[in-house]
Amino acid sequence: MSSEDTNLLQALLDQHDYELPEVGDIRKGIIVAINSQGVIIDLGTKRDGLVQPSDLSKLTDEDRAALQVNDEIPVYVVNNDQPDSVIVSIHMAQLNQDWIDAEAMMESGQILECEIIGYNKGGAIVPFGRLRGFVPASHLTDLTPGMSDRKRQQRLAKLRGEKLPMKVIEVDRRRRRLVLSQRDAQKEWEEKRKGELLENLKEGDVLTGTISGLRDFGVFVDLGGADGLVHISELAWHRIDHPREVVKVGDEIEVVVLKLDRAEQRISLSRKQVMANPWDSVEQRYQLNQLVEGKVTRILDYGAFAEIEPGIEGLLHVSQLSRTNVENVGEVVKEGETHLLRIVSIDSTRQRIGLSLKAVTAQEQIEWMAQHMAQAEAVDDEAVASAEAAVAEGVSMAEDAVGSSEEE
Repeated sequence: MSSEDTNLLQALLDQHDYELPEVGDIRKGIIVAINSQGVIIDLGTKRDGLVQPSDLSKLTDEDRAALQVNDEIPVYVVNNDQPDSVIVSIHMAQLNQDWIDAEAMMESGQILECEIIGYNKGGAIVPFGRLRGFVPASHLTDLTPGMSDRKRQQRLAKLRGEKLPMKVIEVDRRRRRLVLSQRDAQKEWEEKRKGELLENLKEGDVLTGTISGLRDFGVFVDLGGADGLVHISELAWHRIDHPREVVKVGDEIEVVVLKLDRAEQRISLSRKQVMANPWDSVEQRYQLNQLVEGKVTRILDYGAFAEIEPGIEGLLHVSQLSRTNVENVGEVVKEGETHLLRIVSIDSTRQRIGLSLKAVTAQEQIEWMAQHMAQAEAVDDEAVASAEAAVAEGVSMAEDAVGSSEEE
């Protein structure tokens, strides 16, 4: 080879070296070997890239297991001063991609769901790929201005493990700062999830939801994206005056979709329709001529209705009130009273039970009343005993306090 050819070859090699990737570059390369020294990457230059074992240890088990010879992967150039290879990092390339993704999400305003994995005095910490994002307390809907530090820390502790909608609102790679906001995402997220839920729901679907509010006319149930209404008449098979008699805020209940109004975004639900109807088994629990206790719930011109168990009311017809003629039902029974009654008819198909007061004998009435009086006395005795025990305990504590004071 002539000296001219040698100089030309050296010039080409020098140019090739000059084009080696710079520190901080992201390059794609082909895995050519995986051994105890690390992972060898063909970067398409004079020197191969080397991913050191210390970098591999930062990858997840899944990422390490996925590395295969001939795969093309992105790497971050860490050092190009080594004579035999260029030190590159898979982990830092992944982090770089996460920063790129964060910037793209901030630009697009895309909503993502993040799990709260920790917190500090200022707010919550969430994962973003392989990065850690920060959600300031002012951007969490569960935290309100003026809340004490102790209360704020308690709320933050309860949020750990919960998945919340977030928007990326600040990305600063140089300061390694990634900030997200739940407050900016919440309303849009709820509207999106409500739309998705309404689109997929159909009448007759059985769902599990959480009671989010009580009203005189019923309860609102959070179905995981939208609230549905259970009217008070659909809460239980028996008559109730207020929803608080059977449920409370925070209860998880099963409901069935009765009606959907997608235009108005309204969902009508029923709780009682997924519960056993007591009328379905009424003939197994009651027989003709059986004596039952009934609480008068309504008085009408032609008689009164009495509840013999939650969801089961029977009619006490005016003709069954007394052996003598009754002109005014309210003169014999009053709402709220409990009476001993006899079952005179059962029609489970039409959900009707006939009751009678006059069919109860005087002896049966006397025995029933005596039993009730005995139970009332037992309750009174127990109440007196409890009161006496409380007084005795109070006296003992007072004596202990006096004795302690004297010793001091």
